[in-house]
Amino acid sequence: MDNNFIIETKNLHKEYKRDEFKITALHQANIQIRKGEFVALMGPSGSGKSTLLHLIAAIDRPSSGQVTVLGQNLQELSDKEIAHWRNEHVGFVFQTFNLIPVLTARENVELPLLLTHLSKKERIDHAETALKLVGLEDRMGHYPRQLSGGQEQRVAIARAIVTDPALILADEPTGDLDSQSANDVLTILSKLNKEQGKTVVMVTHDPHAAKFASKTRHLEKGELLPEGTLPKI
Repeated sequence: MDNNFIIETKNLHKEYKRDEFKITALHQANIQIRKGEFVALMGPSGSGKSTLLHLIAAIDRPSSGQVTVLGQNLQELSDKEIAHWRNEHVGFVFQTFNLIPVLTARENVELPLLLTHLSKKERIDHAETALKLVGLEDRMGHYPRQLSGGQEQRVAIARAIVTDPALILADEPTGDLDSQSANDVLTILSKLNKEQGKTVVMVTHDPHAAKFASKTRHLEKGELLPEGTLPKI
């Protein structure tokens, strides 16, 4: 693997079985992403973009092909090893925030650190630093129900970056937000990319969101189109 590539897939294929039918979600996808890039994966619903993101995050396993992230062939890891690897190296931002309603913003952000050897004080310090990075230092003690959708997504980003991962993966992070909140979230992702050197891969169907990325790749019917290729209209 080229040392410049933080993500590299080879002939990545994913199919699902529904009753006696096989559905191909992703077909022979090859992508190379360099350290420090901000890549948008675009395509209509069902094009395979979220499938590709989940395979890169090791949330799902491929039917065939290879995924190498940060020099690690993910197929070589057991489920337990993958959970540990993901917690250490990947920050994942979901469309639906996935915050725990009975925990404060700070407690939600602290959750991934419970799997580390940090002391309680160190966990709190890290969580508060992450919340400051997303502009929520005045909301640390608030519960999700006391936050706007945009603030909830910023808490989710803080939770994704609290372990200082090399890679941030975002699946339609602005899908449930109004335009102003979406801009705030995209600006934070852009700053994390440019100022903190995080590699960001974002799934989106929104051309405005994709403009924040340094590179855009398109998917269509499970096929990752060649770089620079636009889907047929």
